[in-house]
Amino acid sequence: MNFDYSPKVDQLRERLLAFFDDHIYPNEKRYHQEIEANRRAGNPWIPTQVIEELKPKARDAGLWNLFLPHSERAPEGLSNLEYAPLAEIMGRVYWASEVFNCSAPDTGNMETLERYGTEHHKDRWLAPLLRGEIRSAFLMTEPEVASSDATNIQCRIERDGDDYVINGTKWWSSGAGDPRCALYIVMGKTNPDAGRHEQQSMVLVPANTPGVTVKRHLSVFGYDDAPHGHMEIELKDVHVPVENILLGEGRGFEIAQGRLGPGRIHHCMRSIGAAERALELMCQRAIARTAFGKTLAQQTVTQERIAEARCSIEQARLLTLKAAYMMDTVGNKVAKAEIAMIKIVAPNMALKVIDWAMQVYGGMGVCDDTPLAYMWAGQRTLRFADGPDEVHRNSLAKLELARHLKLPAGSVDMPVTRGS
Repeated sequence: MNFDYSPKVDQLRERLLAFFDDHIYPNEKRYHQEIEANRRAGNPWIPTQVIEELKPKARDAGLWNLFLPHSERAPEGLSNLEYAPLAEIMGRVYWASEVFNCSAPDTGNMETLERYGTEHHKDRWLAPLLRGEIRSAFLMTEPEVASSDATNIQCRIERDGDDYVINGTKWWSSGAGDPRCALYIVMGKTNPDAGRHEQQSMVLVPANTPGVTVKRHLSVFGYDDAPHGHMEIELKDVHVPVENILLGEGRGFEIAQGRLGPGRIHHCMRSIGAAERALELMCQRAIARTAFGKTLAQQTVTQERIAEARCSIEQARLLTLKAAYMMDTVGNKVAKAEIAMIKIVAPNMALKVIDWAMQVYGGMGVCDDTPLAYMWAGQRTLRFADGPDEVHRNSLAKLELARHLKLPAGSVDMPVTRGS
């Protein structure tokens, strides 16, 4: 495995780093000020002007839709291994990936449409998503069941002539707070009597369909994540045409496994970028701050944490690159152990590094004068999103045991849980 950056990726990294220096870092404060101004005016659910102003600049810089490989509609798309160092840079500022049309859940939804949608689906939904004209949401998780096991899903999708009728309640529908959110990809049960993994299906639901009600937004450690949001959505007698189903009845679990593999590794790439930013902030603070007659950088405990942080980041990055390499060369199914490993490792590593950085900042570290508190909230939430740690550990353990028990590796499924 050769993880050296190709000349193409090197050039993109330089361009992206320069874009951050010129446009992202200088606008961090403005982004928050815009949202706060909207909140004081009574409506934080308004797209920020700063991101909309930066999107054309990102397109002009050739930094647009980099996440989607093997698509004629997005020729700029990179392989997972090529995209990894770029997603890492985007992860240094949590809102930055949207500037490049590389943010969840749109990336996962675009991959789903590209991989499983019809040409009609792609013309209607994928094309405007790739242009950044609309947003989307993925509706899988439900409040009444343990969604770490997607076979628990209760939402019903029932055939009625030329329509499917959908009834159920979803929550943690990330991105559904954005007024530009025009499409929901909904997972529900079409046949509760089928096999355990053949009961579920996925359908495309326009957000303005009668019977769709956004009931409330869910805060994350007190953050509303406006204008993106994580919404609870009721679907009551929602009718969509039969042609809105993806692949066909009973294929939802299969689609979910295909969708969540790239989504998981994209999150992990960004987690490494968040950890790098936290370590950078920790070092800057440690050098500048004095306590008990020495700078914090001279304190042994700080030095140990800085060293441990560097080791942990490098280990997680190598594991992420290995997973990306395997996804590109042997496919997501063969790489499922590596995907599970990095999904366990990266958010926990980032949390540890961010926590140490917060400790160096003291009280300042837990307020919004630095990005650390928000970064910590995001990484802690990521230990649930796309499968909780425990489910990934169970899957990984079963894969390991299968090697020793000589069980067929295909008998172990990747977890299919809340996607973002």
